[in-house]
Amino acid sequence: MPAPDDLAEQVRQAAAEAGQLALDRWKDGFDRWEKAGGEPVCEIDLAVDALLKERLRAIDPQAGWLSEESADDPVRLEHERVWVVDPIDGTRDYLRGRSGWAISVALVDRFRPVIAVLDAPAREEQWFAAAGRGAWRNGERIAVKERSSLPGARVPADQLPRIDRDLVAVPKPNSIALRMALVAAGEADLVASLRWGHEWDIAAAALIAAEAGATVTDALGARLRFNTPTGEAFGVLVSAPGIHAAALERLHERAMAALPR
Repeated sequence: MPAPDDLAEQVRQAAAEAGQLALDRWKDGFDRWEKAGGEPVCEIDLAVDALLKERLRAIDPQAGWLSEESADDPVRLEHERVWVVDPIDGTRDYLRGRSGWAISVALVDRFRPVIAVLDAPAREEQWFAAAGRGAWRNGERIAVKERSSLPGARVPADQLPRIDRDLVAVPKPNSIALRMALVAAGEADLVASLRWGHEWDIAAAALIAAEAGATVTDALGARLRFNTPTGEAFGVLVSAPGIHAAALERLHERAMAALPR
C-alpha cells in the first residue's frame, strides 16, 4: 500500500477520473433501467464502477470491495481494509440533468473510514478528508458552523413536515453524501435519514463531516461502523455538535417507529 500522502493523492485522482467519465456522458443518451425496489441505474453507473474497481484495486490490492453496482462478495469481511464505493450517488439527479450527484469513495480500515473523496464535477467540487487530518473542498479547509439551538437549523430538503416547521429548508441535492457534506462546509446544520440504508451511500461523507467537526451517528445515536456483514446502517444523523442531542430527542419516536417489528 502507498505511503499515506501518496495514497490520498492517488484516491483523489481515481475519483476525479471517474467523475470526468461521468461528466463527459452526462446528459448524453445512455441506457437506463430500474433495479429491484425501483432504484434507478444507468450504464454510466456500471462504467464508473468498473473504472474505480480497476484504479482502486491497483492502489491497494489487499483491500476488499463493497460497491452499489457490484455483487457483494462476503470475502470482504476477511479484510481489515475495504473500498466502499457508490459510483454515482444521486443517480436520480444525474438522470434528470441536475448537478446534485457525486462519485463517493472511501477506504475503510477496521470498520472506520480513513480516506474519503466525493467528486462532484457538475458542481465543480471535490471534497476530501483523511482521518485526523481535516476535511477540504477544492483545496480549502472546511468546518461545520457552530449552532446551539435546534429551531432555525438549516436542513437540505424539498419541504419539511409540519412537525419540523421551526427548521429552515435549504436546497437539497439528491445525493445524501452531498447533503452531509453541506453540513461539513457550514452550509447546512442538520441531515437525518430514518431508514435502513447502504454503507456506500454515507461512508465517504461520514468521514468528511466528522473531520470538519460535525457529530455523525446512526438514527439512534450509535456510532457508525462500516464493512459490516449486511453492508447497511440504520439511518444517519449528521449535525453541528451543539444540536445533535436535541435532534436525536426530536427524532427518536420517528426512528423507533421506522425500525422493523
